[in-house]
Amino acid sequence: MSRILFASSEAHPLIKTGGLADVSGSLPPVLRALGDEVRLVLPAYRTVLQRLPVLPIVAELVLPGSATPVRILEGTLPHTGVPIWLVDAPAFFDRDGGPYLGPDGHDWPDNAARFALFCRAVVELAQDRAGLHWRPDVVHCNDWQTGLIPALLAQEPARPGTVFTIHNMAYQGLFPYSTFTALGLPAGLWHWQALEFHGQFNFLKGGLVFADWITTVSPTYAQEIRRAEFAYGLEGVLNHRADRLRGILNGIDYSAWDPAHDPLIPYHYSAVKPGGKKKNKAALQHQFALPADPHAPLLGLVGRMVEQKGIDLVLAVLPELMQQGVQVAVVGTGASHYEQAFRALADRHPDQAGVFIGYDEGYAHLVEAGADIFLMPSRFEPCGLNQLYSLRYGTVPVVRRTGGLADTVVHTDAVTLADGTATGFVFDHATPDALRQAIAQALALYRQPQAWRQVMQSGMRRDFSWEQSARQYQELYRQTC
Repeated sequence: MSRILFASSEAHPLIKTGGLADVSGSLPPVLRALGDEVRLVLPAYRTVLQRLPVLPIVAELVLPGSATPVRILEGTLPHTGVPIWLVDAPAFFDRDGGPYLGPDGHDWPDNAARFALFCRAVVELAQDRAGLHWRPDVVHCNDWQTGLIPALLAQEPARPGTVFTIHNMAYQGLFPYSTFTALGLPAGLWHWQALEFHGQFNFLKGGLVFADWITTVSPTYAQEIRRAEFAYGLEGVLNHRADRLRGILNGIDYSAWDPAHDPLIPYHYSAVKPGGKKKNKAALQHQFALPADPHAPLLGLVGRMVEQKGIDLVLAVLPELMQQGVQVAVVGTGASHYEQAFRALADRHPDQAGVFIGYDEGYAHLVEAGADIFLMPSRFEPCGLNQLYSLRYGTVPVVRRTGGLADTVVHTDAVTLADGTATGFVFDHATPDALRQAIAQALALYRQPQAWRQVMQSGMRRDFSWEQSARQYQELYRQTC
């Protein structure tokens, strides 16, 4: 058994902007169930305090950068037995807006100071200097907001082990040198082998350089980020530390994402009894004001409308697909020009395209349950969750061969159909033609009901639960202690 202090800037269901929250809300409870002693530490954002009211103050810390003592509040992650510590610094975290962006949609101008304070608080907790009489064996840090923790712990004469997980290399926490000096960080950390990055201060680099182990969220992404195309200038560091880099695939929470008992879909079904899938298709068609045609191939898409997700590729091929009689149901938000393009598509083809701009959990579950095919042509995808949801829901995914998509979807061809391993369709190049060909392959198989059902059920039987991933983390913790 290991004692783990799990440090994150977000965790579902308390605060969420993306996949980091899903990991931080799902992995610690599974580790606890497997025997580890886990505590989660988060900033005390206003939203979190509203969801966990009246928490006791268990410690106060005097930290550089804060004019008043920083309080440590203690509670429990909802629906789990995982203890949670909240770093309560109202001037930094008790404000409207999101964890990283203000109400105007722009980064908080003091993000460096906010997360430097959070990191310093975590270091004090990890070194048992908060008077709580608990010291972890390993501090598990996540993304740039926690990148200073391994760097600061490395300055300590005795410290716990550190694991640093990269959820997306695109976000690094870059700030000018003046910010580094203003934060009063140890002068020795301003070095090209530490936090300095082409004249800037890089939070993420702190984790990459100083953590005992670096992980990322899929085996393929662990290889990709060693190349310039995916590393955003840090490929040298990652190649230097390649012997300490591991790819551990994210899991998904089958208590929330399983068509056999999903409360957000009207009809339940499973790989053994898949009949409810057709009824959910009819419900999805009704919800998006599409004709109730059981034979029309229904394509689903849920996610951020940004270039990373290959949204431009989808928009390039949809007009031609409309001519072939397909239907499409889209849920998402993002770049305004992509949102407008989907609205225009729905206006031109009201009987074939249903679009919801925004995010709605119920709509997301209904698309997964009701669509025949799920489109996920990402340019890069560290792990991806929607393809895992799609597999579980028998919605055959069409994905690009990158990151976690490459690790989780088995391309359908004569060989994989024969051996029963086929679960979707995978293409290589981020071009409309490549996506068009992959969708054409999917549509051709859709017209073969027996083969289609085989691929659906093969995907539904795959196990991407958190337990398998958690055991890999446990092994890494043992090597770190």
